[in-house]
Amino acid sequence: MDLTLPQRLQQSVQGSFHKTALLQKRVRELIRGASPLIDTRETNPIRIAFLEMERGLIELLPAAAGLGDGLGESRPRDSSDGG
Repeated sequence: MDLTLPQRLQQSVQGSFHKTALLQKRVRELIRGASPLIDTRETNPIRIAFLEMERGLIELLPAAAGLGDGLGESRPRDSSDGG
């Protein structure tokens, strides 16, 4: 049986603040017009961000002191870093 999106999110995130923050930041970027890092017909930014996170395509960078919301920023994962 296929898991629903909320079930897959719960299974993947498992209470991890880091992954939750990553997902939040990437969704915000997509809403503001960033291009998806995957080829998909999906239009829901939450689903797109989750698919990118599942595939290891994004990572969370530490926030610069005193800037933004303190959560850092998401960025495409560098394929040369082994991740």
